[in-house]
Amino acid sequence: MSTATLARRALRGATALRGGRVWRPTPFFVLGGLFWLVMTLAYWRVPMCCDFGQHAAVVERLKTHLLHPRHPMADLPGAGSPYYSPYAVAQGVFARVTGLAGWEVVKLAGPFNLLVLLTGLNAFVRALTPRQWAPVLALLFMTLLWGTRTAWWSGYLGLLSMTGNLGYPSTFAIGLTFWAWAWALRLRGGGRPWGEYAAFGVLAATILLTHPITAVAALIGVVSVIGVPAVRHLKGWTAALVAGAAVTLAWPYYSVASLAGNTTLDGIHAQLYTEMPARFWLAFLGLPALYARFRRDPRDPLALMFSLDVLVIAYGWLTGHYTYGRILGLSLVPLQFSLAVALAAPRPWAPARKALGLVAAGGALLGFLCVQAGAVVPRYFAQPPDWPTYTWAAQHIPPGDVVLTDAYMPTRSLPGYGPNLVAPAWPDPALDEGERQRRLAAVRAYLAPESTRADRTAIARRYDVHWLLLGKDQRLPQEAVVVAWSPRTGEVLARVNGGSPRTR
Repeated sequence: MSTATLARRALRGATALRGGRVWRPTPFFVLGGLFWLVMTLAYWRVPMCCDFGQHAAVVERLKTHLLHPRHPMADLPGAGSPYYSPYAVAQGVFARVTGLAGWEVVKLAGPFNLLVLLTGLNAFVRALTPRQWAPVLALLFMTLLWGTRTAWWSGYLGLLSMTGNLGYPSTFAIGLTFWAWAWALRLRGGGRPWGEYAAFGVLAATILLTHPITAVAALIGVVSVIGVPAVRHLKGWTAALVAGAAVTLAWPYYSVASLAGNTTLDGIHAQLYTEMPARFWLAFLGLPALYARFRRDPRDPLALMFSLDVLVIAYGWLTGHYTYGRILGLSLVPLQFSLAVALAAPRPWAPARKALGLVAAGGALLGFLCVQAGAVVPRYFAQPPDWPTYTWAAQHIPPGDVVLTDAYMPTRSLPGYGPNLVAPAWPDPALDEGERQRRLAAVRAYLAPESTRADRTAIARRYDVHWLLLGKDQRLPQEAVVVAWSPRTGEVLARVNGGSPRTR
């Protein structure tokens, strides 16, 4: 026997002693890790904008009063607000322990949420197929195959919108949803202890409490995966249902049942149904792959998921309950993932699959160039929103003080630094909409050119206003004392009604 043969046998024996084959990273481990790094940097370069201030304000209120937080954006009771989810409470605890500001915690949540999302995507796709490149293609299509018009909304996972919403509860909930679907695929075969089903129920309750509308899509996915469970599995799924219901009902901050039938947010979600073809048409390049799955098995989980998603979205449109349109982002997943699984098939490919691959590659390139490229290319393409920061104003305002303003950006950003508003920018199921409208009317009356000093003083005293934040074209009341101004926007911060500067 040659020396080389003995050396090879010795190496194999040594490898066996170390536990078998040498671990090699999967394509998704490498490319998904690179994606995590690039998107984390892209997310961190985008300033606080849009809904970011709302979520930062939630953390600020929990940091101040963990057990009994006030309303996220106004000096009002916060009991019953669905913003106080398990996810938000965990952030509040983190903020209290570390001393970080709310906006800093939300920024740090971005890479964490992205990790949950990527690992959940990998788990779900690998539960659908053993093809190693399928999760990579699923990530590619999930972030690029949307449309040729920007779809920027919480829960939308296009590359560009990710730069704004990675730190939001919706992203965390979607990551958990992928994990739940992967777990459901494992549980549907049975043979698992009741405790595992109960743990699944706890995960489902966490999704529901963190982001109720995402939970609708999550439930659709679970139903699509398990179908009608066999009689021998009913005890396990009953354990899941009981555990999930117990956690949901025991949550002390708000009741999910109070959201059922609530129409407060439908008005602002009507725009989700506008320009739908332009925003989503590239995802339908996956329709041939999804149809092929349906032909092979009419009970295919992705085919059932897409069909049920479409029914829920149609229900929202026909009834005017436009909030159900929030699942539009997840409704594209069956199309995108079906295409990924089909194109991860080993070669040689039939002509039809080759044509599908070319069309998918062209669609991904088109989506990148038309909409998504600005997420990672800082010039030449449409960029994420570039809002001004309001640290220049917040540094003068004691936390919890009330600011009167009607400007679009500060009403959405300023509460994220600690101050309160007279009137919240968005409806809230926990706040009577009539009260919010009365407060908005008071803001308009205060800032009206015909308002008198007596009128303004009465409004300031009624809502305990000590600060004004005015645009550069708005009239400064004679009783106001200018404290600071923004060189970028020309906005002015002024003190009224006996307000005192922030102590340092």
